[in-house]
Amino acid sequence: MPDRARPGPPANRLVVVVAYDGLCTFEFGCAVEVFGLPRPEMGEGWYRFAVAAAEPGPLRAAGGVRVLVDGGLDLVEQAGTVVVPGWRGTTEPVPEALCAALRAAAARGARILSLCSGAFVLAAAGLLDGRRATTHWRHFEALAARHPGLTLVHDVLYVDEGQVLTAAGSAAGLDLCLHLIRRDFGPDAANSVAERLVVPPHRDGSRVQRVTRPVPRERSSGSRLAATLDRVRESLAEDWPVARLAAEAATSTRGLHRRFREAVGMPPGAWLLEERVARARDLLETTALPVEEVALAVGFRSVPALRLHLRRRTGLAPSAYRGWFRRESAAASPPA
Repeated sequence: MPDRARPGPPANRLVVVVAYDGLCTFEFGCAVEVFGLPRPEMGEGWYRFAVAAAEPGPLRAAGGVRVLVDGGLDLVEQAGTVVVPGWRGTTEPVPEALCAALRAAAARGARILSLCSGAFVLAAAGLLDGRRATTHWRHFEALAARHPGLTLVHDVLYVDEGQVLTAAGSAAGLDLCLHLIRRDFGPDAANSVAERLVVPPHRDGSRVQRVTRPVPRERSSGSRLAATLDRVRESLAEDWPVARLAAEAATSTRGLHRRFREAVGMPPGAWLLEERVARARDLLETTALPVEEVALAVGFRSVPALRLHLRRRTGLAPSAYRGWFRRESAAASPPA
């Protein structure tokens, strides 16, 4: 769903990532890759970056990596955005000094992001109270048991609550970081960073984070289904009834439903609808096509149909959604 804040570069562009002994290397690397690399193509207004030690002593990350930091928790006090990578263990206590630093940062308006099990740190600091949040699906029970009052959202990639944002599994941290760039600098900037990362430019936060089996058992049918998915994505404007999808995938309609659930975690019709809405969002964000043409280009036969499905996922009609993502837009901030 759209975030609560109006897009635009943050006044404080300093992004600080918290490091600790036992650091989760991948999540830390995601934050460094997105916010910490020089990006001269983005101009003078891009993020600044620093790494803050949550505790004294040598800091070791998973895989035997040693981490050099730029300072201590005093950097958190200066940050406009604080990123907490996955925590070192769901049963590991969170130092009070770190909790206090995060609370102080939030109190003065800094944005706080957690990646994967970093949600345990935010919960320990009290920053998830009264907010929706998510974490890796394997940690839901542990987080709920430790903090029973939290509102946890299952089967999403990330949750944006405006000032506090939480990502699910490790790779979903990239989705959340790109989402924040999209908030701050618009879709073109997010797409540019995604292109350098060689990842999809926009996986909506409402996508499920867990599927029963990501690849079908049968290799030949799996490749045929993958080709069918690509074919549909390339021709969303066409009609794609279940019978045609089954014929393209060389299976029965019953087999198609089974293989779709195995491969993408949802039935064919639901997947097709998600793809159409995702493509419509891309067109609204990156082109000046009239809404009528956007609707037809993605397979909706009318603007009301596009409006219905887009509003269900974002709370916004097409024109309002486009305006919200345009930095020059004077549209009011979208609802929560």
